Parts: sequence; structure tokens; C-alpha cells
Amino acid sequence: MRKPNSLKRRLKDGEIVFGPWCVVSSPSIINIIGAAGMDFVIIDMEHGPAGFETAEDMVRSAESENCCPLIRVGQRDEPTVLRAFDIGAHGLLIPHVESRKDAEESVSFSKYYPEGARGFSPYTRAGGYGYLGVKNHAQKENEETLIGVILEGNAGIKNIDSILETTNIDLIYIGAYDLSQAMGMPGQVEHPAIKKEMEKCIRKIRDCGIAAGGYVAKNTDDIKWMIDIGMQFITCLPDATVIFHAFYDCVRDFRQVAQERGKRE
Repeated sequence: MRKPNSLKRRLKDGEIVFGPWCVVSSPSIINIIGAAGMDFVIIDMEHGPAGFETAEDMVRSAESENCCPLIRVGQRDEPTVLRAFDIGAHGLLIPHVESRKDAEESVSFSKYYPEGARGFSPYTRAGGYGYLGVKNHAQKENEETLIGVILEGNAGIKNIDSILETTNIDLIYIGAYDLSQAMGMPGQVEHPAIKKEMEKCIRKIRDCGIAAGGYVAKNTDDIKWMIDIGMQFITCLPDATVIFHAFYDCVRDFRQVAQERGKRE
């Protein structure tokens, strides 16, 4: 049975939270990340290879360390959203939201009546598998689950004002790289114009009482800036990238020392 969603409450209380994207299909890696103290993990089913069976085990693994499991779904459609919530994800990040219509559909797929049209079944992990809590299942899910949308490309940024009019959205995630692409300066995330537009978007989101999210690599100055402009939900490097660079650095250091030792001898 799914544990209570503490992340949704923390965001509503104005807390700042931190966690990685996870593209490695491994409950063990998720468990390690949770044990390290991350607030949440995002199981990336858009760019990662995990299917729903593996994702369900990854959700359980995160919960065992009191780390909130979120899923970025691979598609913005009703069956995908339904299955991601039914396996017990505490919340979803729904990609490619470019209009108010997209945002409203995302909410409808995610919420039970009267807030949406999610297909009803209590006989899932999210529902506790049985009929004991069937009467309260819809209300509990509507209260507990977190809905996040990702604004990507020109349309999402252009339509942010109308997207913000959508009810029941808890989080709006804007990537600096997506924003730079939308503004015709791909990759120039440090450009003053990009930062100014990012600040403008974050301010609009926060003024509507919605948590704002974004990405930082590993620069603490970037984290400081994101917090200063009002960002609450901050993501870091994906698990695969952290693992790669940790071992890459080990190999580099080893070869440097081995080469130096070989020269002496």
C-alpha cells in the first residue's frame, strides 16, 4: 500500500526540495539515492527504459527510504497517466504541456470525479489491492496525488498565463535548456535574457500559489540563484550521469597515479 505523500504537503508549506532524475531501471539504485537523503526521485519513463513492472518496484524502493517517488510519464495520454498512478507513484511530471487544453487534460487524466475522469479501480497498489477502502479511494487519491506539468518549447512558455489558470496543478517545471531553445539561444542558459525570462516565469508561477521547478547541474551558485528567484522543486543530474562521472573520475585519477609511478620506476 502506498505511503502518504509528504512531498505535496512540503511544497504547499513552501519548503525547498531536491532530487534527481532516474533513468537507470534499478530499484537498488533508487534505494541508494533514497538512503543518501534525497527528498524525491523522478523515475524517468520518457527517456529511460523502465516499464511499469520495474517502475512499481522502483516506487516501493524509494518509499522504503521515505523518499517520494515521482514518475515522468513517457506520453501525455490517459492510459499512461492512469497506470503510473495505479502502481503507486506519489505524483507525476507530465511532459509536452503546451496549452491550457493540454494542462486541463493532464488534470482530468490524473483526478477522479468530480475533479477529473480518471478510470476507477481500487484493486491496485494505489488502492490497497482490496475493497476495504473503496468508498474513500477517490477522495484520498484526489487529495494525495501530486500533478506536475513540464513546459517545453515555444508554445508552453508563450501560453504560461493560460496554463496557470488550470486548477489542481501542484507544480510547473521549466527547464533552462528548454527555455533557451524556445528563445532561440539553445544551450545558452547563462545568458542574461534567459535568466530574466526564467525569473519572470517563476514569479508568475509562484504568484498563482503553484510550486515552481527546474534543473541545476552541480553548481552551488546555480542552486543559490534558483532559490533566490523562488524555485522550490530543484532537480540535479540523472543517476546514470552521476555514476558515470564518479567512475570516470576514479579511472582518470588511477591512470594519472599509475603513469606517474611507472615513470619513477
